[in-house]
Amino acid sequence: MSKKKDSVFNFEESLASLESLVSAMEEGELSLEESLQAFEKGIRLTRECQSALQKAEQKVQILIDENGSPEPVDFEVDDDSASGSRD
Repeated sequence: MSKKKDSVFNFEESLASLESLVSAMEEGELSLEESLQAFEKGIRLTRECQSALQKAEQKVQILIDENGSPEPVDFEVDDDSASGSRD
């Protein structure tokens, strides 16, 4: 049971780790070995994030399909609301 809890993917945490890796690599202060390890971890994190986004998109699509397709609505801006004036 604890294995499943440990394997839960945290998108925000992974994205923050990826940003940290990119910053460290951009600074150019990593050794070649550290750079290769960072790059490998970055590729893994990128793939995990992309997979999580695809799963979320599929869930949204399923919900839309279950509840009917939303109708597109043209967005119209009132001249009064666009200028910020209220009467």
